[in-house]
Amino acid sequence: MVSMKIKTILISQPEPSNENSPYSKLKRKYNIKIDFRPFIHVEGLTAKKVRSQRVDFSKFHNIILTSRNAVDHFFRIAEEMRFKVPDQTKYFCQSEAVAFYLQKYVVYRKRKIYVGNNSFNELESTFEKFSGEKYLVPTSGSLNPEIVKKLDSFEISWDRVQLYKTVVSDLSNLSDVYYDLLVFFSPSGIDSLFKNFPDFEQNKTLIAVYGKTTLEAAKSKNLKVDITVPTEESRSMAMGIENYINN
Repeated sequence: MVSMKIKTILISQPEPSNENSPYSKLKRKYNIKIDFRPFIHVEGLTAKKVRSQRVDFSKFHNIILTSRNAVDHFFRIAEEMRFKVPDQTKYFCQSEAVAFYLQKYVVYRKRKIYVGNNSFNELESTFEKFSGEKYLVPTSGSLNPEIVKKLDSFEISWDRVQLYKTVVSDLSNLSDVYYDLLVFFSPSGIDSLFKNFPDFEQNKTLIAVYGKTTLEAAKSKNLKVDITVPTEESRSMAMGIENYINN
C-alpha cells in the first residue's frame, strides 16, 4: 500500500541518464510522479581567476579529488593554462565513483590512484606513506569542513585551489508548482530554495536530505526533515524514500 503522503517528488538534481535508475524503479513500482530539476549548477573559473590565487600546479604531485566536478575542472584548467599534468601524479579519490570518473582523463592502469570509501579514512596509511610530499585539493568556493578536519589530522602539507563555483539556478517557473516531497543533496540546494523563494513555507511538504551538512542546513532554515540518508537501513536516497513509503 503506497503512503498517501507521497504522490509527487521533486529531486534537486539532474535526471539520471540510466533508464533503470533506482528512481525509475520507484516511479513504476509505486506510480509516483518524479521530476528532476537542478537547484544549483557549476560554473568554471577562468584561467585568469585561477592564476590570481597564485597556486603553482607544478609544485604538487598529489591531487585529492572529492567530486566529479573537481575532476572535470582540474583537467579543464590544466589544459587552459597549458599545464601538462605529469605522468607520475598520484590521485587520491574520495569514492569509487570519483575514481571511476577519473578514467575519462587518465589511463587507469598506468596511474597511481588511491580510493576511499566515501571518505579519506581508509587512505590514512597511504597519506602517511607520502607525508613529505605536497597535496592539492581542487574545490568550489567552499570545502566540506569534515574534509578539512580530516586532512589536517593526517599532518600532511596540503593546499586548495578554487577552480569552479556553485551558482543558484533560476527556479521561478516552479513558484506555482506543489510537490509532496522535496529532495536535497547539499547545503547549496537548501540555500537555492530560499534564494528563489524567500517566503517558502513548508506546511505539509515532506523534506528528504542526503548527508550531515545538508541536514544541518535544513535545520538552520527551520525545516522539518522527514527522511535522512545514508543510514544503516537506507544507504541511498531511493532506498530512504521507499522505506518511508512502506512505514
